[in-house]
Formats: sequence, structure tokens, C-alpha cells
Amino acid sequence: MRIVRSISKRKGSILLLGMVIALLVGVIVYSMTPIYRATATLLIDPNKPKIVSIEDIYGGALQQHDYFVTQLEILKSRDLALKAIGSLRLWDVPEFDPRIKERKPWDALLETLGVGVKEEAREWSQDALAQEVYGKFRSRMLIAPVRSSQLVQISFDSASPELAAKVANAFANTYIDSDLAARLEMNRKASQWLQDQVGALKEKLVQSERALQAYRESKGIVDTKAQSGAEIQFGDTTARLLDARMRRAEAETVYRQIKDAKTLEELSTIPSVLRDAAVAKAKSDLADADRRFSEVSQRYGFEHPDYISAKAKVDSARSILKRQVDIAVASLTREFDAARSIEGALSATLAAAKSSVQNINRNEFQLGVLEREVDSNRQFYETFMNRLKETSISSDLQTANARIAESAFVSGSPIKPNKSQIIAVAFVLGMMLGMLIAVLLDMLDQSIKSTDEVESRLHAPFLAALPLLEKREAAPIKALRIMLDKPESSFSEAIRTTTSGVLLSAIDLPNRVLLVTSSFPGEGKSTLSVNLALSHAKTKRTLLIDADMRRPSIGKNLMLPPGAKGLANLVAGTAKLEECVHSIDGSSLFIMPVGALPPNPLELLLSNRFKGILEHLATQFEIIVIDSPPVDLVSDALVIAAHATGVIYAVKAMDTPYKVARKGIDRILRANGDLVGVVLTHFDQKKAYKYHGEFSGFGKYREGYGHAYARKAEPVGAKA
Repeated sequence: MRIVRSISKRKGSILLLGMVIALLVGVIVYSMTPIYRATATLLIDPNKPKIVSIEDIYGGALQQHDYFVTQLEILKSRDLALKAIGSLRLWDVPEFDPRIKERKPWDALLETLGVGVKEEAREWSQDALAQEVYGKFRSRMLIAPVRSSQLVQISFDSASPELAAKVANAFANTYIDSDLAARLEMNRKASQWLQDQVGALKEKLVQSERALQAYRESKGIVDTKAQSGAEIQFGDTTARLLDARMRRAEAETVYRQIKDAKTLEELSTIPSVLRDAAVAKAKSDLADADRRFSEVSQRYGFEHPDYISAKAKVDSARSILKRQVDIAVASLTREFDAARSIEGALSATLAAAKSSVQNINRNEFQLGVLEREVDSNRQFYETFMNRLKETSISSDLQTANARIAESAFVSGSPIKPNKSQIIAVAFVLGMMLGMLIAVLLDMLDQSIKSTDEVESRLHAPFLAALPLLEKREAAPIKALRIMLDKPESSFSEAIRTTTSGVLLSAIDLPNRVLLVTSSFPGEGKSTLSVNLALSHAKTKRTLLIDADMRRPSIGKNLMLPPGAKGLANLVAGTAKLEECVHSIDGSSLFIMPVGALPPNPLELLLSNRFKGILEHLATQFEIIVIDSPPVDLVSDALVIAAHATGVIYAVKAMDTPYKVARKGIDRILRANGDLVGVVLTHFDQKKAYKYHGEFSGFGKYREGYGHAYARKAEPVGAKA
């Protein structure tokens, strides 16, 4: 809150400071050379179709992002900038010419005094000029990628809009030409490298083919693509052996079944035996004979011819079945023996074929090694030969991976200085500086600014605050008579408040001697003394004594006749009391001016005669108001304070440092003075309310109240 009040109190000065700084900055800004900016947009496309990928020759292509970042760094490189400077011959432009030295404001003065340093003439080459121009050129160049795109903006700042556009476009073209030249140089080096590699590969291929042919001749190999007889025999024998083993296994199974059978019935149930047609027919005949015999045996007896005939047929059928089974078993046994013999023969044949094939495989393995070497060398040779042809063709068709998407144009408005923005910022900074100064001033300000500070800082009773008078009322002749001329004013009401405070401070005292003093001259002490005396004079017999024997002002401003006798004459004994006391027109107040200025005022005040006169006057008047010199300058007020019944200390609001006022009050107290209270003079009610929270409306209230009070109090009082 205090900071806000500090700023509000000086808002006019703060605004003025901001305007002054803005004005000064505006003058500087408008005197600056305007700078124009031109921007060319460059498109970098790493995926642009190419006849041959040279990157593949050197180890693979870069990823798109890495390629873009790489090209961006190339755009920022020193070599590219020097190429652009050289192509434009910027050293011939006065704005960049390093041979033209900028003269400082003090150079002429130094030359006049003969202390200027003369530079030796320098021989400039184009490379040296380009190197000197580079620093300023780089500071004017701005290269920025466009987000989420393959575009790069190339901007250049210059005092000439035409030059800015020319440099931006030339720099973009320089990059494109440099990129194309680099690619062509890569093609040339790649072609030379491929030619060297093709020659070496061709020689290696010839040597491997010769070694292959020599090996074929030494081993008698005619056609490696046709299979040899051993390989065919080995394959056929292997297949026949597998088939023979299967047949032998089947025959062996049947043979084991025959060996395991004990009776004719078991032999006749073996599947291989049953498959024999004769066995199957004999078994069928036996079954028919058994059925016939069964039927006859049920009808006839043992001796019946049919029974005997049927039984004979059964025995004959069984004998035939046995004979056929024996024949089938013998046949199956012979098949088993034959299958086993065939298997043994095929195994021996396969072993011999396998040995022959292994020998052939050993020779073909070495042959395959030589053939693969020939194929590999041939493939490498053909690949490099094709690459050499493609590279040679691409040298003529190579294009750059960048193009100008939008050329720079001549700008009609400068990019800087942004005059309005700079002036606005200067105004804001000026205001902020003013606010800071206002806060610092308030922090350093030790004056009494409000009525609350009277008690908090001075530790003294507060009587009243005398409002600040307008200019037409602040003249001494008018200010001393406000209680008479404007009794209804807020100033008069403040005087009456002081009067009430004095009367209430010591109700039982019949007579009072009041000393009015301050720390410095000009604090309104005399105005307070006269108006306080006029206020008391309305109800009591009052005497005003001007005890400021060094700078008297009351007698002159109250229109007393020149040479009027007063306090100095009375104390010196050159005049009587009646001659030294004068009346004021329109008031019951009596006044004792200084009179003749003494050479030793302090000695008069220290004399017993002054003390006696003051005691005598106290018996003649109910109230005596003494206007004394400031405490901080002379000791007169301290001497008088010892004889007074009360001291009123005047402090100028927002002016007198509280430490000085505190020091003056302490001196009064050490001199045995009785402090009645402090009156705050020159108190601006509007500012006090605005800055410090004082109730300014009270002034309007007491103006009306004072007017009524003045009308009622006018008839009261004693006349001289």
C-alpha cells in the first residue's frame, strides 16, 4: 500500500519522466539508419530422383532428416559465405567496405589535439577483403528452417532493400551451384576409382578362369553338368537294395510264421499260404467233404456204404490239403532264401559304387570351389563395369537437390528499428524507472507526512494540522490575519483546535506563557503564533511577543508603524511597558514587537530583567504567546522555554526531517521546557488523503463548522 501511495504521489513526475525518456529515445531512433530484410526460400529435397546413387558407392545414403540437417549446416558454413561474398564483391559496397573506417565523434577532437593514431596503409587482396567482410555479412544473414517442411528461409538485412534482396538470392544460388559442383566432383572421383577397380577385377577374373580350366584338364573332366556312371549306378543300386530289403523282410516274416506253426490247421491259416490257389481249393474241397460227412453221419451208421464213402472223401481231401500246404511252404521258404541272397549281392554292389562316387565327389568339390571363385570374380567385374557406365552417364545428367522455391523481393518497409515499439518500451521503462525513483525517494524521505507520524516518530502529542494555504492567501500580510479575515476557513478551524488543545492541557493554570518555535525558518511558526494569539484573544486577554530578535517579521507584517518600540527596548530599559505594547485593528489582541534590534539577543534573554518582565506580564495577561527563533539555529528558544508554561513545536509537513524535529524537541525538554504538543503546518489535505490515507473531507466539514463557530465567538473577548 505504501508503494502504491509513493507512486500515486508522484504520478505526474513519473509520467513526465516516461515521456522525456520516450522523447529522447524517439530522437535517437528516428536518427538511426533503417534496416531492410529480404528473404529467399530454398527447397532441399533429398529424395529427388537421380540416375545413380553416388552415396551407395561410398557406403549408403543418409536418412532424410540427417541429410536435411547436414545441408543446413553447410548453408551456415564459412566457405559458402565467402563464396557468396566473392561472387557479389561486397567489399565494393560502402556499407561493407572494410577500407572505409567509421569515424567516431571524438576522432576529430583527437586529430585536432594531435593525439590521433594514424593507421598504416594496408595492401588488400580479394581474399583478405572477403575475410574482413565475413563478420558483418554473417551478422546480417539469418538461416532458419521452416518447421515440418523441407524449406529453408535465407534472410539478409541491409540498409539498402535492393542489396538485401540481391544478397539473399545470390546466396541461395551460390549454395545450389556449390552443391551441384560437389556432386559433379564426386562423380568424377567415383568414375576414376571404378576404373581402377574394374582393371584389377578383370585381371583377377582371367586368372581364376585359367586355374579352373587347368584343373579340368588335369582330372579329365569334360562336362561338370552331366552325371557320371558311378553316380547313376550308386543311385540305382541304392533303390534296388531298399526294395530287396523290403522283400527279404516280408519273406522272413512268412518264414518265421511257418516255423512257428505245429499242425496242418495252423499252416493253413497263414495268410501267405492261403493266398496259394491250390491250397485255397484244397481247403474248400475239405470243407465240402466235412459238410457232406456230417450230414451222412447223422442219417446212417458206421457200416453204411454212404457213411464209409463220405468218410473216405474227407480223408482224401485232407491228404490233398496237406500236400498242397507242403508245396506252398516249400515255395515260401525258397523265396526267403532268394530274397536274402539278392540283398547280400546288392549290398556288395552298393559298397563298390559308394567308393567310386566318393572319389568323384572329392574331385568335384575342388572343381566347385574353382567354379564359385570364377562366378564371384565375374559378378564383381560385371557389377563394377555397370556402375562405371552408369556413373559416366550420370556425370552428364546430374542435377542439384535444391532449388529456389521463392525468390527474395525488395521490401518496402524496414524490419528495424521498430520505432513505435522501441518508443513504447522506452516509455514503459521510463515509467518503471520513475516508479522506482519515487519508491526510493519515499524510502529516503524522513519528513513527517501524516498526522499519525507525529506521535509514532516524534513521540509527542499532536495538536492540529494547519492546512496548506493557497497562493493568494500565503502572503505574510494575509496569512497572519486569517483568524480575523476568514474565521470560517479550515485554517481558522485548525487554529481553534490548537487553542482548545492548549486550554485543555492545563485547565487549572490561570495564566499561560506559550512559546512557539520550530526547527528551521519557513515552517509557518510566525503564522501559527499570530493566529493562535488572535484565537485566544477572542475569549482571553492575550499578548503576542515577537522574541525573534534576529529576523523579526510580525510587527512589519501586522502593519505596525516603523520604529515601534518593543521587547528589546523594554528589557534594555529604554522604554516603558505602555510604549512597547500595541493593539491590532479589528482585534482585542495586544502585540509586543522586537523593537530596536540588539547586538546581543541571547544576553538580553538570559538577563534577570527579561525574567522579571515576563513574570510581570503574566500578571497582566491571561495568555502570552511568544514567537521565538528556530531551535536548530540559535539557543534563544531554549532560554525562553525555561520561563514558559508550555511549548508548541511547529513542524512543516512533508519537509522537516523527523530526526531534526525529534532533536529539537529533545533540546526543549532538556532545557526544562514543557511540551504542549506539535502542530503540523503546510499540511496538504488532498495529498494527505491521496497519499497517506488522511481524511481530506474533514476540511470541508470544518469550513462550515468554523463559519458557525466564528459567528458565535465574535462578541466574546476583552479589548485593550
